[in-house]
Amino acid sequence: MKKILLFLILCVQVSFAQDLALVKQNGKLGYIDRTGQFAIKPMYDKAKNFSDGLAAVKDQNKWGFIDAKGKWVIPASFDGINDFNSGLCVVEKDKRHFYINKKGEEVKTPPTEKYFDFEGGVAFIRQANKVGLINTKGNIVLEPKFDMIKSFQGEYARVKNNDRWGIIDKTGKVIVEPVYDEIGNYFKGVTWAKNGDAFGLVINGKFKAIEGVDKIWDFHVQDLTYARKNKKIGFINLKGEWAIEPKFDKARAFCKNLAPVYIGKKWGYINTSGAIVIDPVYNDAEIFSEDGLAPVKEKDWGFIDTKGKMIIPTNYAITAALSFLEDDLKGFSKGLARVKNNGKWGFLDTKGQLLGNQWFENAELF
Repeated sequence: MKKILLFLILCVQVSFAQDLALVKQNGKLGYIDRTGQFAIKPMYDKAKNFSDGLAAVKDQNKWGFIDAKGKWVIPASFDGINDFNSGLCVVEKDKRHFYINKKGEEVKTPPTEKYFDFEGGVAFIRQANKVGLINTKGNIVLEPKFDMIKSFQGEYARVKNNDRWGIIDKTGKVIVEPVYDEIGNYFKGVTWAKNGDAFGLVINGKFKAIEGVDKIWDFHVQDLTYARKNKKIGFINLKGEWAIEPKFDKARAFCKNLAPVYIGKKWGYINTSGAIVIDPVYNDAEIFSEDGLAPVKEKDWGFIDTKGKMIIPTNYAITAALSFLEDDLKGFSKGLARVKNNGKWGFLDTKGQLLGNQWFENAELF
């Protein structure tokens, strides 16, 4: 029992240790942990986020990988480098691209016109301008036969052939036949699609048109998504029925049973019955996070709870215009939100406390 407990503690410690954020201080890049303390002090001119337990950093004009303690795991010997995923990474050396494993060893894969990053156990392979899938063993899972495969969202990806869209899973199985002009994400067995001039949902493989609709947005985390009819936006359910009639000028996704809507040139929030529960008084508003807070804008951005109470005053910016940031996720994620104040970036907890009590020249998401 003691051995099991010790093993669990070690697992938690390792997981926590690898949950690091890339920050810039005094012109150098380093990594902080979720307490706001430096796990790896700023010493790099070029560095990337941790991914799959390793981070790419540049040394002597070459790229290699370090672990969460800052120890070199793969020496800096590459001219170009991507991120690890599923234990593999695309690198460039001597004008040649190939995959390496976490030991830095080359992994053989079938010939491809372009090397793609792995996504949860699979990667694209392109031959004769057609795209298929390979697994981490380098075996072909899906022979190249599609004109395009979009990035996987969970277990599913959108595919295109002859200007027609469908959906496959990671085994290469066709879930929705590629017969549609446009198609959305796959959510609980349903996707939106455009079929000719009609928009609707594909349910159990059958297209159900929704009269008058000219746009449908992707499902997010709840069984409702927003759609537009006669220049107004409402919400439909997974059956393609109107749950909230189209009457809003703008809207965003439901989360925590609340959705931002634009009414009279201001943003507020409605519940799943369509009733206004947070008055439209904001210049902008984003969806709620799983932490139960949503970014709202007056002159600047702050955060409200699901009751509409201002938890964090509107004193911050929450996106970056020009930076090395690749992912400008707004709002809270796992208890922290990246914000900007007086030209500096930092992280707030759900009570509005500044992580580590320090600001940075730039900061990546955890």
